[in-house]
Amino acid sequence: MNTTRTGLGAKAGHDLTIEVTRWRGDATVDPADPADPAGSSVTVEADVESFEVREGTGGVKPLSDSDRREIKKILQEKILHVERHPTITFRSTRVSGTAESFRVEGDLTIVGVTRPVTVQGVLAEGRVHGSAVIAQTRWGIRPYSAFFGTLKLSDEVEVRFDLGLTPEG
Repeated sequence: MNTTRTGLGAKAGHDLTIEVTRWRGDATVDPADPADPAGSSVTVEADVESFEVREGTGGVKPLSDSDRREIKKILQEKILHVERHPTITFRSTRVSGTAESFRVEGDLTIVGVTRPVTVQGVLAEGRVHGSAVIAQTRWGIRPYSAFFGTLKLSDEVEVRFDLGLTPEG
């Protein structure tokens, strides 16, 4: 996932790339018509404790390992409340488009709040990739801010995925 910064102090912060390192998912394709995604479904569960800060661009100075640890701690304890909400889940309600270019509508649960979200994706060469934009405030999350509000994370977070497909065996 990618975050961006805003506010008068934005130059001091970093745009972040955060990777979910432990997750599980299931995509079921209708065997009667694999070219039509309407009979498909998707579920994903992400372990909030597995979020790792991979990159920080911009900012006055490079992102240090100490910065990464502090960002992870704030994300888990103050923003996503990992002790009460250890997972983020997505369950599709509708899949449309074609096998090569599809749209998945579903319910995303973050910090115990469930809201609808739409994911755009493409399938090419045995890989599926795509993205969705999530506005944190829709889930009751106040975007992180520092330095008396002069440095803030933007409300919108881009969630991207790039996965190899493995047939059920």
